[in-house]
Amino acid sequence: MKIETLPLSSTPSASIPTASRRRWRKPAIALAVIALAGGGWYALQGKSAPPPAAAAAKKADKPTVFELAQNDVVTVESRELALRLPLSGSLAPLAQATVKSKVSGVVLETGVREGMKVAAGQVIARLDDADARARVAQQAALLKEASARLAMATKNEANSQALLKQNYISQNSFDTTRNSVELAQAAVDAARAQLDLARIALNDTLIRAPLSGVVSKRYVQAGEKLSPDSPVMAIVDLQHLTLDAQVPASDIPRVQVGQDVRFKVDGFNGRDFQGKVARINPATEAGSRSMLVYISVANDDSSLRAGMFAKGSITTDKSDARPIVPLAALRKDGTRDVVYRVDSGKVVAQPVRLGMKSEDEGLAEVTEGVQAGAVLLAVPLDGVKPGSAVKLNKPAAPAQSQVTLAKKD
Repeated sequence: MKIETLPLSSTPSASIPTASRRRWRKPAIALAVIALAGGGWYALQGKSAPPPAAAAAKKADKPTVFELAQNDVVTVESRELALRLPLSGSLAPLAQATVKSKVSGVVLETGVREGMKVAAGQVIARLDDADARARVAQQAALLKEASARLAMATKNEANSQALLKQNYISQNSFDTTRNSVELAQAAVDAARAQLDLARIALNDTLIRAPLSGVVSKRYVQAGEKLSPDSPVMAIVDLQHLTLDAQVPASDIPRVQVGQDVRFKVDGFNGRDFQGKVARINPATEAGSRSMLVYISVANDDSSLRAGMFAKGSITTDKSDARPIVPLAALRKDGTRDVVYRVDSGKVVAQPVRLGMKSEDEGLAEVTEGVQAGAVLLAVPLDGVKPGSAVKLNKPAAPAQSQVTLAKKD
């Protein structure tokens, strides 16, 4: 058997048809053109773009300015600073009285009722005075009888005096006559006193108000029979009230007589009332460590009522008019107190010397370092420190009180 071998091709492309080779060359040429164009564009961009180090230096030359909202800063004011001690308590009338009957009798009339104003000395009730008038007449007759006996005894004494000078009677007889005069005089004095008592009893049938005020309770009605010491009316003086406030014993050393007090009472739409410390109880209240402080309150318009609950404070100390800064604006630089002051668009650390501090109001008195009108950072702000450039922005709402970064134009 004869075996024949086929000849091998010298190149791989020898077996590819001519038409196929032409179709492959066209996409390859297009890709080469695109690559050349991209390389040229990159070369042009490389010539025009600055190096990265130059861009960073240019950015560093442009400083950052902190924009501040209105509530990020505070303007220093010069005014008084007061230290206050909170208190609360009930209002009580300084003067009140329960009017009682001094004599017995039937009530004929009560001219006032609860809530009505009365003046001192005004008749508020009237009792039947028939018995009292009869006693006055009786005592007047007894006084008249005693006066007649005194006159007779005096006349007898004068006659006995004359007889004694002529030695017609003894000294003992004269002394007896004189003693009769003294007894008659005593009888007259007793009768006059009884008449005065009867007249007082008659006058007591008209029950009068012992003080000016308002009737808070009426105990009797017309037609009732009263005995001595029976209550008739209760009257309170609303012109002068006392605020009885409990203060912790540890705070009592701060309280002094004459200190000013300001307080509010529910129902008066936030109206401020004033008073002064009048007295301080020397002992603590049972079951507590508090002491009662009595505050005198002038109630000229009678708007306040007894028993109302009040909340306020005592001004225990007060400074002169000096610059006042918020406690939140203070910072510590070692042992020194400083504030951050805004001066010509820059933040400056300004050392200050402090005086009185009020934790309740969140304020402090500055005795040295800043003056009224200075603009300070009101609160600590992230990134803002001495030397920072700042710009006061337009007024912003409290919720927008924060620092934002912006590039300087």
